[in-house]
Amino acid sequence: MTFSIVAHCRRTGEYGVCVATYSPNVGARCPVVVPRKGAASIQAVASPQLIALAVKLLQADLPANTICGELLAGDTWPQLRQLAVVDSAGQAYAVTGARNPQWAGHHLGEGFVCAGNVLAGKQVVEAMAQVFLASASETLAERLVRAVEAGRDAGGQPEGQNSSALLVYGEHSFPIVDLRVDLHDAPEAELRRLWDWYAPMVPYYVRRAYTPEVPRWWRWRVEHVPGWQPRHLAKKT
Repeated sequence: MTFSIVAHCRRTGEYGVCVATYSPNVGARCPVVVPRKGAASIQAVASPQLIALAVKLLQADLPANTICGELLAGDTWPQLRQLAVVDSAGQAYAVTGARNPQWAGHHLGEGFVCAGNVLAGKQVVEAMAQVFLASASETLAERLVRAVEAGRDAGGQPEGQNSSALLVYGEHSFPIVDLRVDLHDAPEAELRRLWDWYAPMVPYYVRRAYTPEVPRWWRWRVEHVPGWQPRHLAKKT
């Protein structure tokens, strides 16, 4: 009961996943990113065991189709899984099991894959792909969020969505973006609100990881976001 996009940005080397679903807490259940190695979404019926295996397979620099094959080879319920993978070479591959609830399917592109199940129709993944391709000048995180918004606007899941997540890694060992909406009536809109707030803070938190002697976050934000004021200062004016 999920739709997602898994992608690689050749310009920056970043990998990321953005996902939305009717189930709660999707950010802990589906996205996988290994920095400089690849990314995946394990969905339909998510599996923590397959998530752990996907990390090892991505770390081994295997091709995306091989990773999917290895994930399903030892799985008791392969027909209930949906896998979307982009490997270390930027090649995309996906598998939609025969027992995924309809509509279920995927759209492969150069360096990305959109996949979903229990969707309003094929137009959901097609809209996601179109928007992703049309926003090539934006950051990977922004493109991923736009793609999921397009999937929602194209019908998403008939029962609606309750959670969403955005996970992006660059050259660092830690994610540059890791945002989650665990339970919300409009999770894509809430994810957009969080991402718009967080976007200018990405360089701050990267810098802080290597140089703890940095200004407090709100001082950075005052300097880099015109017109923004923290609550404790706004109350005094």
